[in-house]
Amino acid sequence: MMKRIAEASKPPRARVTGAVYLLYFLTAIFAQFLVGRTLVIFSDTANLIATAFYVAVVLLFYDMFKPVSRTLSSWAALIGLGGCVITALGVFHRAPFHVSPLLFFGPYCLMIGYLILGSTFLPRTLGVLMMLAGLGWLAFLSPLLANHLSVYIKVLGILAEGALMLWLLVLGVNARRWKEQASAATC
Repeated sequence: MMKRIAEASKPPRARVTGAVYLLYFLTAIFAQFLVGRTLVIFSDTANLIATAFYVAVVLLFYDMFKPVSRTLSSWAALIGLGGCVITALGVFHRAPFHVSPLLFFGPYCLMIGYLILGSTFLPRTLGVLMMLAGLGWLAFLSPLLANHLSVYIKVLGILAEGALMLWLLVLGVNARRWKEQASAATC
């Protein structure tokens, strides 16, 4: 019981999460810049580093959103980590059945958006944006929708995840409300 109380009083590492998210964005953009050039090994390496940063983001989000719903936060982390595994396997051309990581990252963004909506420590607008991004990533799996909407889906995804990253990096979370929600979750 004392361990749970101590855990509830520990504030989330929101700015650290935002910084790691930023590192993910930068390395993922760099990896995309290198795609199609003769430096394939550097692109693959940058993709693996970006994936490692995203693993860290997934784990940090798990910790941040446990007070909202430990179960949903666990499922989101599991699905997000699954997407990271598929991404890493894709770098080595070992992804089973050519599964797209978006099959995992769409639901992951939907769950993170839902957790944000249920939180009292982040703006609900970020939750709505993340849920829309999740739907967009799932729509990207349909060739028909992806062909017509790909630019819009990408812009929406980058806008939503970028807004969440910037919010965490610059403003963090409302620590008082996070602690209240964490204390209520331990009771």
